Amino acid sequence: MERRRVEDLDIDGETPLKETVDQYESAGGFVAKKVGLAKKILQGMFEDECVNFLSFPACIVSTGTRGVIKEAVKRELFDVVITTCGTLDHDLARVWDDYHHGSFTADDISLHQQNVNRLGNIFIPDSSYGEVLEQKMQPMLDQITEEEGYSFNTKEIIWEFGKRIDDEDSILYWAAENEIPVYVPGITDGAFGSQLWMFWQNHKEFELDLMRDEQELADIVFPADETGALMIGGGISKHHTIWWNQFRDGLDRAVYITTAPEYDGSLSGARVREAVSWGKVREEADFITVEGDATVLLPLIIGSLFD
Repeated sequence: MERRRVEDLDIDGETPLKETVDQYESAGGFVAKKVGLAKKILQGMFEDECVNFLSFPACIVSTGTRGVIKEAVKRELFDVVITTCGTLDHDLARVWDDYHHGSFTADDISLHQQNVNRLGNIFIPDSSYGEVLEQKMQPMLDQITEEEGYSFNTKEIIWEFGKRIDDEDSILYWAAENEIPVYVPGITDGAFGSQLWMFWQNHKEFELDLMRDEQELADIVFPADETGALMIGGGISKHHTIWWNQFRDGLDRAVYITTAPEYDGSLSGARVREAVSWGKVREEADFITVEGDATVLLPLIIGSLFD
């Protein structure tokens, strides 16, 4: 094995973020070195002719990390987004109302009595979530179906909402503006999906064609010469990304950010190397798993690429 000297980080108060993270590969230790390698892999994905996937869970959209995801979609760094229903919930809810700083140790009984939901250390009043979504979404669904008909896949219905919100802080706004497909395989698992179900109660001709999602993913994956993915957290969004890429013998490049342990066999804890055994990541692929909180790591990694 080649021996490389460990360098010291050079931080003088004037070092740009890009240069700091560039040092991580040679000077960083432990997770810092992985951050440097992740940045290098992503840089290659964005510079080469690579079909790039982004997958992430909803929880980070309730935080300021939403701004990092929004900027990546705005700058068209990714060709495909796969996420969960809650991403739509939080992105739209924050267009129309505010979330608030809270505490992990807050009294949850008291919060429930005040109609405030706690997501980690984020406080989400009912009025800022389910209530505002119902107030805004039902009239928009009337308008969408009047203008576009009643049959959609998840990408199409998401774009229709993105076209109708005038907020450049929104992920959905930029997905629609740049025509970046957003697929939500668990579309009914959240407030957005519940509002679709409520609309369906009085409009039985309304339908979501999930098979069309799958066909579009097939049409993206099969012709691709090379694919890469930035996957944040686990669950259905991560699995759908690697599942579809197995049909082309796996991802060529992959960066995974997780806080989950590996020992319980969960998908969230599974390191990228495990996906090699399934053919979801190629044996010769360039990949790294970075352990840590995405709300800390993602601004660091993506921000250094923006520099």
